[in-house]
Amino acid sequence: MKELYQQLGISDKVFEYGKQIEEKLKNRFNQIDQTAEYNQLKVIKALQSHKVSAECFMGSSGYGYNDLGRDTLEEVYASCFHGEAALVRPQITCGTHALALALMSNLRPGDELLSPVGKPYDTLEEVIGIRPSKGSLAEYGITYRQADLLADGSFDYEAIKSAINQNTKLITIQRSKGYQTRPTLSVKKIGELISFIKRIKPDVICMVDNCYGEFVERTEPLEAGADMIVGSLIKNPGGGLAPIGGYIVGRQECIENAAYRLTSPGLGKEVGASLGVIQSFYQGLFLAPTVTAGALKGAVFAANIYESLGFAVIPNSTESRHDIIQAVELQSPESLIAFCKGIQAAAPVDSHVTPEPWAMPGYDDKVIMAAGAFVQGSSIELSADGPLRAPYAVYFQGGLTWYHAKLGILMSLQKLMEAGLIQL
Repeated sequence: MKELYQQLGISDKVFEYGKQIEEKLKNRFNQIDQTAEYNQLKVIKALQSHKVSAECFMGSSGYGYNDLGRDTLEEVYASCFHGEAALVRPQITCGTHALALALMSNLRPGDELLSPVGKPYDTLEEVIGIRPSKGSLAEYGITYRQADLLADGSFDYEAIKSAINQNTKLITIQRSKGYQTRPTLSVKKIGELISFIKRIKPDVICMVDNCYGEFVERTEPLEAGADMIVGSLIKNPGGGLAPIGGYIVGRQECIENAAYRLTSPGLGKEVGASLGVIQSFYQGLFLAPTVTAGALKGAVFAANIYESLGFAVIPNSTESRHDIIQAVELQSPESLIAFCKGIQAAAPVDSHVTPEPWAMPGYDDKVIMAAGAFVQGSSIELSADGPLRAPYAVYFQGGLTWYHAKLGILMSLQKLMEAGLIQL
C-alpha cells in the first residue's frame, strides 16, 4: 500500500502521518456509515414506493409531455425529502440558478427578502442585487435585509425579530457556510430558527439553501418546518453521476410557482424534456448516501490532519457535521495555492494541470479552484477552492470515494511540505 502511495507522489513521512490520524477515527467513521445506511434505505424505500421501472429511464425530447421518468423522479424526491412536490430538472443549470428560480418565482415587487444568517454566498449577491446586476431582484422592486450572526455564530434573535416586517415575504437560510468561517447549520438549529420566525409571521416562506447538506444527517430541513429546500444535482444528491441539474422541493404552491417561472405561465411542470440524463439522475440519487459518506470521512480526516498541525479548522476535529465542506484557515496565499495544487494533483482527470487564481464570474475576489472532475464544476467530486482574501481559508469538499478523498488530503499535505510551508 505504501509503495502505491509513493508511486502517486506521497512520501513516507506524509503517509505515516496520515495513517496515525486515520487510526484514531474508526469510531467516527462507523457513525458516518450508520447514517449512510439509514439514508440508503430511505432512498430505496422512496424508489420502491413510486414503482420506478425501466420505462422511467427512456427519457423524452421536444416538449417532454407525459415524461414518466421525469414525473416519477419528482415524486421520489418529494418522498425522500418530505415535501408535497418537487421540481428536478436538467434545465436548472446549477445551484445558483435553482436558488434564483426559487426566489424569483415566489417573490413579487414590493416584497422583502430576509437572510437571518448574515451575508449569503457570493454568487447570490448579484441575484439579490447587493451587487448590481441585470435582472436582479432589486431591479424588480424586491428589497433585501439581513440579520448578521452573533460573534459565536449563533442567531441574533432580537435583530431577526426587528428585521421582520409587513413586507417580509421570504426568509432565505443558507445551511452551509459558503466562503465564510461560520458554523454550518444543523437541521435541528434550522428548525429552531424557523419556529421562532413562524411565531412572529406564520405566513412567511422559509427557504433553505440545502447545498452540501443532503444526506449528511438522517433528517432534512423540510422535516424541521422549512417550506422549500433548494440544491444542485452536481453536489450530494446527484451521487457524482448527474451531469447537470438542480432541485426544489417543498410546499405545492411554492413548487408550482417555480415551475411556471422555469418554463412559462400556463405550461409549468408539463413541459421540459429529460433528454438522455434521467437514468443518471435516478442512479445518482441511489448512490448519494454512500457517496456523501465518503466525502464526510474526507472532511473529518482533513480537519484532524490540519488541526493537529496548528491550523484553525471549521468545523473542528470533534464537532458534529452538517455538510461535507471543511474549511482550513491557511493564513497565506502561498499556502492556499499549494493546498489546491495538491488536490488537483490527486485528481483522476486533469491531474497534470496547475490551478491558478482568476476572476471568476459572480465573485468579488480572485478565486482558486482545484477540481479534476468527470463533471465540470461537480463539487461532490474531490475539489477545493477559496477566495484570495484573509484569512486565506480553503474550502475542501467531495470525493466520490473515501479513498480518493484521503489521497487528496495527503497530496495537499505533500505540496505544502514540499513548498516549505509546513513541517511534519
